[in-house]
Amino acid sequence: MTLRIDISGLPSERVRFAASPLAELTAMLHVLAEPGHHPQFAGWAADVWAGLRPELAERLREAEFLWRSSQADFLIPGRPRSTLAEELDDVDRIDDETYVTAALVTTCGSNRVHFPGRSPLTDATARERALDVAQARGALQEAFAERLLADPASVRARVRRTLEECAGAFFDAAWADVAVQLATDLRLKNELLRRQGLGVALASVSGAVTLAPDGDCIVVDKVQDKATAAHGAGVTFIPSVFGRPHLVAVHAPGWHPVVQYPVAEPIPAEPVSLETVTLRLEALAHPVRLRLLRTLARGPHSTAELAHFWELSPPEVSRHLAVLRRAGLLTARRQGRYVRYTLNLSDVTSLGADLLAAVLR
Repeated sequence: MTLRIDISGLPSERVRFAASPLAELTAMLHVLAEPGHHPQFAGWAADVWAGLRPELAERLREAEFLWRSSQADFLIPGRPRSTLAEELDDVDRIDDETYVTAALVTTCGSNRVHFPGRSPLTDATARERALDVAQARGALQEAFAERLLADPASVRARVRRTLEECAGAFFDAAWADVAVQLATDLRLKNELLRRQGLGVALASVSGAVTLAPDGDCIVVDKVQDKATAAHGAGVTFIPSVFGRPHLVAVHAPGWHPVVQYPVAEPIPAEPVSLETVTLRLEALAHPVRLRLLRTLARGPHSTAELAHFWELSPPEVSRHLAVLRRAGLLTARRQGRYVRYTLNLSDVTSLGADLLAAVLR
């Protein structure tokens, strides 16, 4: 399963590597919402939450659907600016329909087919569908979706004010700390691009990003088969320190293709037993279980949601989830009448190192 970005005929100068304050702030907000995805930043996240004013903390929680499971497309700029304020000004120029649709995709779940070709702002059926899906995700999602559809201008202003206040609360200091890492990575990427070409530069981004043999397509290993084109505007690669281990891609129609990639060094994993390693490898060997994990990596899902997404029967999904749970790769949490499964990302991330350590022992 891949995202394919068509770059046929695209001038080389329109493949750009650049840092984005807003994209890095979005990565930080994701860390604050999902510290379990980023154990290396758990201490930082705890310190930030402890120091936040209660009113700002509340506003972060009410809008966290914009960056928790996946990031709203307008938070990953296709044309990065040098300051957060400039990038937020660009977000303000997006029309309400585009903004609201992007916000609802992250609020209601990652599957973009919730709103095929219709705007929830103007189409009653699409509006009801959006509210129904938001309600199924939880009371907070439902309340946010209702406010957004009733008064998008007010919600947009509130989200911007929240992001601006993050600057003084924690972002400015964290941005200053990572600036050298980002600048160093950008120098390397742009030098590789200039001297050795796009294929080598992409290889340095991630093993999940490659240039097709004909040179007309960038291939990104992602959870679904998707395609987009970089004609005209080009394609942008944004480095992130706080984004590890995520590889974020903006690919929806009408949006400038963007890939945000991690540059931080991984944290060595604690050794585990050979028995556990074997159990996890056996669990991952089945293609259906691997598909389920790739969906769960985007956020918690119920058995019914996974079954619908992959067109499987609920009992079949339950059997595969049981195997993954026995291997310690999933956590199950009851939320009301639903049981949602979450990927234990750190255990999957460390599996390669765990295997090597077990073999060398």
